[in-house]
Amino acid sequence: MKGTLVLTWILIIYLSQIAVQSQYYSEILPYDPEPVKVTNLHFYLHETLNGQNPTAVNIAQANITNNSSVPFATLAAVDDILKIGPEDNSEVIGNAQGLGLLLAGNTTTGVMYSDFGFTVGKFNGSSISIFSRNTIIEPGREVAVVGGRGKFRMAKGFALLTTYFLNATAVIIEFNY
Repeated sequence: MKGTLVLTWILIIYLSQIAVQSQYYSEILPYDPEPVKVTNLHFYLHETLNGQNPTAVNIAQANITNNSSVPFATLAAVDDILKIGPEDNSEVIGNAQGLGLLLAGNTTTGVMYSDFGFTVGKFNGSSISIFSRNTIIEPGREVAVVGGRGKFRMAKGFALLTTYFLNATAVIIEFNY
């Protein structure tokens, strides 16, 4: 028993030394992190809720809210269009694909996961990922950028969303990242 206790303490001390010595340290080469790249993006998300080609479709809803006017616990799939401007004839630069979970309380709130993929220009083939709470009816809000691909690999930060247009059939949201 005493031998096991001594062996346990030796193992704990040994493991604590490994953790301390494994941190970056060099007397010859100083720690030099890569500079942070800052990219500012500005575009508009166009979402169609009804009609022949909707870009957001409800795929699941809780049974208890079928008779309610508030879409509590509704899951929607989205494949929205990203454009340079708010006009319908603006140049398409990509699409936003993902899921949105609509919640309700005093204000309509959603949780969104979207991957904003760019299909033209210097960011062609790159995307940014957003996973955040989204207070839908507020005119201005902030959502978290949690990653990306291509030129946006390891992206982090936030995007500012402003509702540009909202009615029963369409939504246009301005994005600043």
